[in-house]
Amino acid sequence: MMISQKMNAKLSDQVAAEFYASHKYLAMSCAFDRMGLRILAQRFLKQADEERGHALKIVGFLRDVGGAVTLEAVDKPRADYGSVEEVVQAALDSELDITRRINELVTQAEGEKDYATRSFLQWFVDEQVEEVSTMTDLLNLVQLAGPNVLQVEAALRHQMLAAKD
Repeated sequence: MMISQKMNAKLSDQVAAEFYASHKYLAMSCAFDRMGLRILAQRFLKQADEERGHALKIVGFLRDVGGAVTLEAVDKPRADYGSVEEVVQAALDSELDITRRINELVTQAEGEKDYATRSFLQWFVDEQVEEVSTMTDLLNLVQLAGPNVLQVEAALRHQMLAAKD
């Protein structure tokens, strides 16, 4: 095995955290769907898929370095929220938690002089900058819209259409 047992265990923990993040985003998507906010529901469903992809990326790395992949049960995520802002704030908090966890993994890799894992984790460091920024921007948009959440839906729809061009 090219990585330490301790690093293997921490990466397995991160797999569980990424699957849990995916599960949370799916629950958030369903909450938006129940609110009749289809664009937000679609965006958070896409985010759930992305988080699952992050977990699988780590699984692939563990396999490549001869590590043992350990899958844990995924906790039940929160399903009820009082407002759009509450959902988005919870999503931002989740991204900040994942960022903290990735930073701890980087610190451990550097401490162990595990350059393969350090190199692998750089993608996640860069990804978390984007994730936190995107969710912060969404929270700001929701707060600016206040009670008119349909403005958020319209702005997101406009962004989606502009991205296709």
